[in-house]
Amino acid sequence: MPKLTIDGNEIEVEAGVTILQAAETLGIEIPRFCYHERLAIAGNCRMCLVEVEKMPKPVASCAMPVGEGMIVHTNNANVRKARQGVMEFLLINHPLDCPICDQGGECDLQDQAMAYGGDRGRYQEEKRSVEDKSYGPLVQTWMTRCIHCTRCIRFITEIAGTPVLGGLGRSEHMEVSKYVDAALSSELSGNLIDLCPVGALTNKPAAYTYRSWELKKTETFDTMDALGSAIRVDARGNEVIRILPRINDDVNEEWLGDRSRFACDGLKRQRLDRAYVRRDGKLVSTSWGEAFALVADKVKGVAGSKIAAIAGDQADCETMVAVKDLLASLGSGNIDCRQDGAKLDASVRASYLFNSTLAGIEDADALLVIGSNPRKEAPVLNARIRKRYLKGGFKAAVIGPKADLTFKHEYLGDSASVLADIASGKHPFFEALKSAKKPAIILGQGALAREDGAAILALAKTLADATGVVAEGWNGFNVLHTAAARVGGLDLGFVPQSGGRDVAGIVDGAAKGDISVVFLIGADEIDMKGLGNAFVVYLGSHGDAGAHRADVVLPGAAYTEKSATYVNTEGRVQRTRLAVFAPGEAKEDWRVIRALSDSLGKPLAYDTPKQIRERLVAVNPVFATTDVVAPAAWGAFGAEGKLSDKPLASAIDNFYQTDPISRASKTMAECTAAFGCGCNHKKTGTHG
Repeated sequence: MPKLTIDGNEIEVEAGVTILQAAETLGIEIPRFCYHERLAIAGNCRMCLVEVEKMPKPVASCAMPVGEGMIVHTNNANVRKARQGVMEFLLINHPLDCPICDQGGECDLQDQAMAYGGDRGRYQEEKRSVEDKSYGPLVQTWMTRCIHCTRCIRFITEIAGTPVLGGLGRSEHMEVSKYVDAALSSELSGNLIDLCPVGALTNKPAAYTYRSWELKKTETFDTMDALGSAIRVDARGNEVIRILPRINDDVNEEWLGDRSRFACDGLKRQRLDRAYVRRDGKLVSTSWGEAFALVADKVKGVAGSKIAAIAGDQADCETMVAVKDLLASLGSGNIDCRQDGAKLDASVRASYLFNSTLAGIEDADALLVIGSNPRKEAPVLNARIRKRYLKGGFKAAVIGPKADLTFKHEYLGDSASVLADIASGKHPFFEALKSAKKPAIILGQGALAREDGAAILALAKTLADATGVVAEGWNGFNVLHTAAARVGGLDLGFVPQSGGRDVAGIVDGAAKGDISVVFLIGADEIDMKGLGNAFVVYLGSHGDAGAHRADVVLPGAAYTEKSATYVNTEGRVQRTRLAVFAPGEAKEDWRVIRALSDSLGKPLAYDTPKQIRERLVAVNPVFATTDVVAPAAWGAFGAEGKLSDKPLASAIDNFYQTDPISRASKTMAECTAAFGCGCNHKKTGTHG
């Protein structure tokens, strides 16, 4: 390990580390524009120049590996003069847009210009102007501001795996542009805004609506998919202006999917802000008391076997445990959190978790994806799999929808019979898994939410046992969920109790008249017409399908409006934080259930967040800690059965509109119009 001296501090680092990285370990900050720790080194902005003794001129510290005995100066007169010269060149063509630029206040170029900029300009020639490009509905371009750091090019090529950007021309004629006017089709395109160190790429939906210093910042977690990405909600007043990713190496690194980032405008559209009851076929606003009284009147005298509850994809754990306790007090076991009908086994935790962990998938050397398109279902996870593929020594195969997953894989078809062949050892990929040191399986909801879902689950377990997917110190059996509420619901046992009905049974029972009262907790994805003449109570935040069908609508809070508990696909307990208040008379969902229980004469035994979280722990000790992933015990699950001839498909048809919030979003509607179903085959001619 080489030793070197930086600004008088001697340090020993690993071979191959750059001077910039070594300086950072000492807490010495070196300015940079092109360098980013998660991207390949470009070395083209030259802002990170340092002086190394015995070298004839300053060197770019981001691209210079350390050497034994190096003596480095990062802030002497020569270095400052060199950086001032670089800054002068960077500002030659840069427009003075700071007063109107959305990047103002959080711009790297502004910050460095304060430190190294001159007090006057010496450039007398005409300034360069560059035509703006169309990057779609999400990313606004101001290409005259571009300083050619190439971060956007490297991200879209390396991380996102959709190489549609590049540099055209040379010297001052260089422009960052799309190849042959290709669409900026990545589901991770919003990350270009974060990476851009100037105002060349900005947030198009929120353009000219905010200044960065006006926003109140709240650190919380995303619930638009099941990854539980760390996010920061920026709000002004009671309006969410934008959502940004936070660094969390265990889950999302520092990336965020476009739906999670840009669907925030749906938080203020089609909101339920007061209680409604249906009179003469129309929903009319009413008071909480009248709504509760109507529910109590309809429930009174109804047998528990005729009452049911379905939890939606964004229901929080506090609400689900309150609903479960309430229905138990009413004598009902008809509860289910699997509104898509997925054949998940709540009795064996390892059977429904992403057991390798999201970060752990980078350790796998063989992967079989079954009934899933991770690029649409979890684009941040797909980027991790691509990251593993780029390291080499990785063999992947897919059974299910044919798609461009941005990593090289063998397509085995879309028939469940292929999985049966692999599990029995007849298929060549069986040996690929068995010979791998850390093989992994990703089982998607598209495979589980079928009539033969339990049989597919059993086959996946058989394959895992036969190929060493589950071994000492490694569990590569992974279920990829698409709903933020799913794992929490399974952990709480929000599934049919003894003699109870599942979602299909509830809908069928309602159609036949066997179910009289149905509580929908943000459940909008079921067949509403199938509920027949049942009395429907909907608790949710948006006027989506469930509210249109309901007889009583109770307004709840969205995930940015409550401190609530969720469990991500890997079993990590996370707690959101209130960023803005719910609109109008809307309340936190569990508080609505608590108040309703009084009207029903079955008061629940908790009144405060502390008390209901103690109830969560009492139901399942996993809720005692947050942000911890504990290995789950392996057991028997799944059921033998006949496989369907139906092709395996992804659980998501349209990446941009999957839930009430994104369906209410104008931005997501524009993306759907621009990119079709979200896989861009209409635009590019390739399905994926």
